[in-house]
Amino acid sequence: MTLKTTIHEKVVLKGIMWELRAVCAKVMSLAKTLNYSDDDLFAVHLAMEEAIVNAVKHGNKLDTSKTVSVEYDVSPEKIDISVSDEGRGFNPEGVDDPRLSENIYKMGGRGVLLIKSYMDEVEYSRAGNSVRMVKFNSRGTK
Repeated sequence: MTLKTTIHEKVVLKGIMWELRAVCAKVMSLAKTLNYSDDDLFAVHLAMEEAIVNAVKHGNKLDTSKTVSVEYDVSPEKIDISVSDEGRGFNPEGVDDPRLSENIYKMGGRGVLLIKSYMDEVEYSRAGNSVRMVKFNSRGTK
């Protein structure tokens, strides 16, 4: 099966960690049918999982009465994913760089760094409780 158009879906998760597997698997399956490279698939899977885990753990503080929304568009050109939680948000610019020697043993910040490193575009909402991530198909649209 080859997709010629964009597949769009919005999924609302109940804030339970295992739910992320199903939504990640669906995006990965769609991307595979569109001939995304293994490197692209790895990057998207890592960033998506990290964003959802951050939303559940840090955004919603593991409160299962709060939801996490995952909205995605998968097309031959790019994968565009937004993850939003019901938390108070944070300032991504205020996260310490975990690569600096004074932060090596501190917990936190690695997920934000990974997402920025593996995705082509990353932007956080002003409130800091939503992230939009884009990965372009490195193989083009052949």
